[in-house]
Amino acid sequence: MSETPDSAVQTVRTYIEQHRAAFLDDLVDWLRIPSVSAQPDHAPDVRRSAEWLSAALSKTGFPTVEIWETDGAPAVFAEWPSDESDAPTVLVYGHHDVQPAALEDGWHTDPFEPQVVDGRMYARGASDDKGQVFFHTLGVRAHLAATGRTTPAVTLKLLIEGEEESGSPHFRELVEAHADRLAADAVIVSDTGMWSEDTPTVCTGMRGVADCEIELYGPDQDIHSGSFGGAVPNPATVAGRIVAALHDADERVAIPGFYEGVAELSAAERELIAELPFDEPAWLRTAKSRGTLGEAGFSTLERVWARPTAEVNGIGGGYQGPGGKTIVPASAQLKLSFRLVAGQDPARIEQAVRDWLAGLVPAGIRYEIVFGAPTRPCLTPLDHPALQSVARAMSTAFDGAKIRFTREGGSGPAADLQDVLAAPVLFLGISVPSDGWHAPNEKVELDLLLKGVEATAHLWDDLATALR
Repeated sequence: MSETPDSAVQTVRTYIEQHRAAFLDDLVDWLRIPSVSAQPDHAPDVRRSAEWLSAALSKTGFPTVEIWETDGAPAVFAEWPSDESDAPTVLVYGHHDVQPAALEDGWHTDPFEPQVVDGRMYARGASDDKGQVFFHTLGVRAHLAATGRTTPAVTLKLLIEGEEESGSPHFRELVEAHADRLAADAVIVSDTGMWSEDTPTVCTGMRGVADCEIELYGPDQDIHSGSFGGAVPNPATVAGRIVAALHDADERVAIPGFYEGVAELSAAERELIAELPFDEPAWLRTAKSRGTLGEAGFSTLERVWARPTAEVNGIGGGYQGPGGKTIVPASAQLKLSFRLVAGQDPARIEQAVRDWLAGLVPAGIRYEIVFGAPTRPCLTPLDHPALQSVARAMSTAFDGAKIRFTREGGSGPAADLQDVLAAPVLFLGISVPSDGWHAPNEKVELDLLLKGVEATAHLWDDLATALR
């Protein structure tokens, strides 16, 4: 693939500069809408946000813009067909809902009254995810200006959901219901970030997650430990043994079959991760922790990004009040979660956990285990043509900088798109760790936001060639 001509780079930058003020003014208007999906009182605002975005996408030039209803909050779908019959199709994913925010949480200013200070825009949703969704509107217009086209080089679709900050409870159902309309050759997720302002990166995948709650029942009520302790099974003791059995001495998950299918890191991938300027002491300070611990043989970043895990999210049972109460408790509870990597099937993991648990619980203890809805892992190989397109577009936006590759340790709905649509998922985001997602004083660096605009302006031409 050839490099983007200097003339196209300059045309894109000139166009962005000419439209920067109007673009930011429009973003401010959108950020003023408190589209907090987790709070029922804001349901009308989430709908208003969807309606605002629909109007903005129509104004951008998308000939098809629709609000798609769910059993929860509405999503927005838009499509702009290419005039080339053999053009590939690209779907952009993001979300228009935001986390709760209030001045008393520690915000310096009203979180829904955006403020620009020293080149940063402060507002809830500035980076997560309205800013990163909205840069696609100016990006596609800059793409048209630079190429002289009247339609994008790819058939461009957008799906912007309204429940991501509430766990996307209806997202997979929405994708399955509209799979034909959403069909694409590649998916671009703009709900992610970079390593730092000085180290532009492209994410290649996210972990999946499966979680469960376990209830353990012993005697029908709390009973006297002097009269009965040591002679009947104690559900709190059993809970402790389950937790102790989760890992072996090397901190590997000890559930039989847990690692079946795991996509192992290649030597090249480990080298790329090791190249990143990782400051472990600073990372520990961010983690509010005093030491690292994890699966033997892997670095901290490898553990967080590319290895599956088992975590105890909660444990309880028995007397928790002041002083002592000498009982055998009637019940105990556990909450466990498992981060999954490429190659792991959540259904197989659930069955493995159930089989493992059945072998640990003694007679006399009744138990129930309930799993939540899983999220599948997703991963795009480093040599995939679409991933290389994203890296080239980012490099052009960042003046030829070397683009490095990362992964996300968390989980998200992008895997549902990969699973249902059978399309590779690529991540293009410009947020940096200091943007404070979900925290007070969330912000976006305006220079980086416009780099996102620039990257998308160059991406569609590159993908049009790479995906043919």
